[in-house]
Amino acid sequence: VLTNPLLPCGQIVAELLSLPSVFLLQQMPCGLEHEATQCPSPLSYVPRLFTGLTDHMNFLQRVKNFIFEFPNYFLCDFFFQPYVKLASEVLGRDVTVNGLLSQASIWLMKLDFVLHYPKPLMPNMILVSGVNCAHKK
Repeated sequence: VLTNPLLPCGQIVAELLSLPSVFLLQQMPCGLEHEATQCPSPLSYVPRLFTGLTDHMNFLQRVKNFIFEFPNYFLCDFFFQPYVKLASEVLGRDVTVNGLLSQASIWLMKLDFVLHYPKPLMPNMILVSGVNCAHKK
């Protein structure tokens, strides 16, 4: 099943039918792609989106990076709660968002380290930036 994990309905269907899933995405909110794949994403080295920070941060900038990331844990629980409830009802067992997302076979990431800062990736995370760009004539 080729799906976008931002709305995990495709992953729920893949899990129900016992099919492998392939995710095509740029980034997940709250860094869920790192949690689901158990990929390290240290706050002291990887700047978070919309902070304006670079990969060379002093102590106060690292604190800012941490403070910016902290509310995301609560927001993600609130945002994904209906899908967790839906998945639990459909699959007949208790599930979490990380549990659903960790079942993905391949993560096709629309990232490029020319535009984004380098960060650790797991072997099943493949960079495919430019996959949906139009050809210039």
